[in-house]
Parts: sequence; C-alpha cells; structure tokens
Amino acid sequence: MTNDDREQFVDAGTQALPGVQSNDRQAIQAELERRAEGQRLTPAQRRIAQCLTEHSAEIGFLSSMELADLANVSQPSVTRFAIALGFDGYLEMRRYLRSGMTGEESVGEAQANRYQAAALAEVGNLNELAQSLADEALVDRFGKALANSRPLAVVGLRASASLATHFCFFASKVHPDVRLIVDGGSMVEDQLEQCVAAGGRTLLAFMMPLYPRETVRALDFARQIGMRVALVSDASYNDHDKHADLLLKARVNTRLVFDSYAASATLVSVLLDAMCNNMNGEAQKRLDQIDQSSKKRKVFTS
Repeated sequence: MTNDDREQFVDAGTQALPGVQSNDRQAIQAELERRAEGQRLTPAQRRIAQCLTEHSAEIGFLSSMELADLANVSQPSVTRFAIALGFDGYLEMRRYLRSGMTGEESVGEAQANRYQAAALAEVGNLNELAQSLADEALVDRFGKALANSRPLAVVGLRASASLATHFCFFASKVHPDVRLIVDGGSMVEDQLEQCVAAGGRTLLAFMMPLYPRETVRALDFARQIGMRVALVSDASYNDHDKHADLLLKARVNTRLVFDSYAASATLVSVLLDAMCNNMNGEAQKRLDQIDQSSKKRKVFTS
C-alpha cells in the first residue's frame, strides 16, 4: 500500500466538510501562524503553509505527496512541517485543519489574497510596535546613548544590513561621526576597536532572524572592550541580557517567502528622532545647513 493509499484509507470515514466558507482560509492561516509562533520556518515550510492556506477547500482530499507537489518540496518536508507545528504527522494536521475551523474575519479580510494578507499583517505589527513604544523612557535612553557616542558605531550584518544602512544615511546628516559596519568577519572587531580608540562608547546593532553568529560575537566583543550595546531585534528575541544593555523589538512579517520589516523600518525612524531630541539643538542646525547647501547646489528637482 502506498503512502497515498494509506492516507485515503485512514481517512475514509471522515469526508471534507461541505460548503467550505471563504473565511476558512483566514482561520487556517491564523492557526498555522499561532502554532508557528516563536519558530523560524524554513522557506520550504513557508511554501507548505502558503499552499495549505491557498488550497483550504481541498485540504480534506490532499495527500501529503500531493501537497508536496503543490509546494514543490519533498514529502518528508511535509511531515516535518506537521511535526514542527505540534502534530503527530500529516494525517493529524489534515484532520485538525479540516475539522470545521471557521474564522470571524471581515469580508475584506476573508477575500484578501496572500499578498494583501501579508500587507494587512504589517498593520498588526505596527499596532504592536505602537503599544511597546508607550515606554518613552526606554526610547529616550536609546536616544541619549546614540547622541552622546562620538563616534557612533552601527552594525547590521546579512539581512539586517538594510536597516543599519537606512539608519546611517539619515543619522549622518545630524551626527558628526557615524560608522556603518555591514561586513562580517574579523574586520568587525577591528572597526569596533577603532571606534573605542576614537572615543565611541555605544554600538547600535540591528539583529534580525536568523541571528547571525557573527553578529552575536560582535555584540559580545563590543561589551568586552567597554562599549554599551543598544540592540534592535525582532519581537521573539528574548535572550538579550547576555548580549545587550538596551533592547527595542519590532515584529518581523513572515507570511511570504522572505521576511519583511515594516515595523523595524518604523523603529529606525523612531530612533533617529530620539537621537535628534537629545542633541541639544545641534541636529536642527546641521539639518538647516544641509538644506541650504542642497538648495544652493540644486541637488533635488523640487
């Protein structure tokens, strides 16, 4: 008996629910995300989750091999995915997901495709970030640490490089000495030592999943040489006491094949504002000078 035959035989007495509602898709997606909370799904596992959501009306009929074909993964990957979500195997996951789960989503959410759903998820991430920013004292401590470190070291390796670059582009307009570090290896330690020798006392680090070992080593090395580490990471990161003195978190959106960082990008702007607020008017003076210079040189079209 093949795996497909065995799965159909085991479930022969339980047919798929008739009249699958469109909001079942959202309910299934929400359940998969709830079970995956705190885990890092692989790209293959994310494709499986997407296929389960997109083919919610067919869940009662899909064998593990058919799901694997739809997701373009191996059959063992489907089994590992089910186990990672807390099921004994694919059969239990399929029975659970087709057992009558219905959502209470609005019509707009129920009819959203996966790209719209991913964008809507960022709205939730931003709402969560807004709630966490109620602690203005913490944001102000970040701002003071960044403003008072001359030079200011900023580390962002791998996926975090774009966030670090974004911060440094604007920070360099108001801060007299910002040093961007986006290349890993032993050069990170060289650059951190140079910052300390020049008087720098704070490292701003961006560390998004999957948390590169080289970033963790950079954080530890910075503290060893006397730097204060201000860390920006994702909402599931909790083990910061060993690596950082200050921590702000923003949830990463994992609904698509690759992560997106709308909440993290907003947090970059928050930190820039907090830093400027702690520069005693120096930031505004530098911005005025830059504005006058750019107008004189006709840098922009408007």
